[in-house]
Amino acid sequence: MSAAAMGSTNQTGRTKIGIRMLGTGMSVPPRVMTNQDLAKLVDTSDDWISQRTGIRERRVAAPGVTVRHLAVEAARQAVQNAGIDPKQLDMLILATTRPEMVCPSTAARVVAEIGASPAGALDVNAVCSGFVYALNVGASMIQSGAMRTVAVLGADVMSAFLDWKDRGTCILFGDGAAGVILTASDDPEQGCLRQTMGSDGNQWQHLYCPRSAQDIPPNDTIFSGAFETMQMNGREIYRFAVATLQGEIDRALDAMGLKPSDLAMIISHQSNSRIMESARQRLGLPPEKLYINIDRYGNTSSASVPICLHELWQAGRLKAGDLVLFVALGGGLTWASSLWRI
Repeated sequence: MSAAAMGSTNQTGRTKIGIRMLGTGMSVPPRVMTNQDLAKLVDTSDDWISQRTGIRERRVAAPGVTVRHLAVEAARQAVQNAGIDPKQLDMLILATTRPEMVCPSTAARVVAEIGASPAGALDVNAVCSGFVYALNVGASMIQSGAMRTVAVLGADVMSAFLDWKDRGTCILFGDGAAGVILTASDDPEQGCLRQTMGSDGNQWQHLYCPRSAQDIPPNDTIFSGAFETMQMNGREIYRFAVATLQGEIDRALDAMGLKPSDLAMIISHQSNSRIMESARQRLGLPPEKLYINIDRYGNTSSASVPICLHELWQAGRLKAGDLVLFVALGGGLTWASSLWRI
């Protein structure tokens, strides 16, 4: 099904105001859980997990560590690396699947803890698509002239709502946070050139987290029996991920009249290494042009794309003028892309 048929928005972001990425930050828990560790909890093995997903290990937060703790550390690091005072922030957007509380927003507390008050604060929940959604919102705020400097973060503690007896989900996810500081640029060709955000709520039942029996969809076949934990129809999500990742890349290139080789990097949500490798090979790109770190972190949901961005930024693998495509997909079902000239 095409993105247009599935209700995707498609916006070309060329305005008189450009956007610069000033710096990035990242925070992951110190505890490493390997596939061998998981094999002690559920019927699985290192070979079974790594061959199907590409995951070797993931980070797991200690009891009491929340999304806020990780987001605050990532935000502080991003502000420091950007070389700005926190008071220069006009807005902080936090993408997260599970905010610390319903009220107040986690973003508001992060703003306060990093000393950025009275900056605006906004939580965004598009699950694994969350950071790219937030990146698009932040870019639009700057391009409209409403804001000058915006922090965009993705943070999730997925371990807090996993059923550790369900090997179909507990092997996949990890915890982490990362983000980037954006600011207005005088170069209108710098920044977000095109963005999309889409959803198909008709398929919500393939990936959901029920609070009570009324949240279980009719004729459900995947509920593990544990409320407040992630439930996933792996077969359907895999099919959705393959089609959506490849489709979003193709549409971005076609819309801008670009060839795959024009891209310096594709920064994709880290859902499954086989899906990403298949897309890369179909595009004819060398391995270094589609970044993969799922082997070390697993699927960190909203944090996966910004963790990739931070590692690439710190390694000096992104330079001024590079064309970079961000793309993600997740529960909802949702998807998003964002094409940038760094």
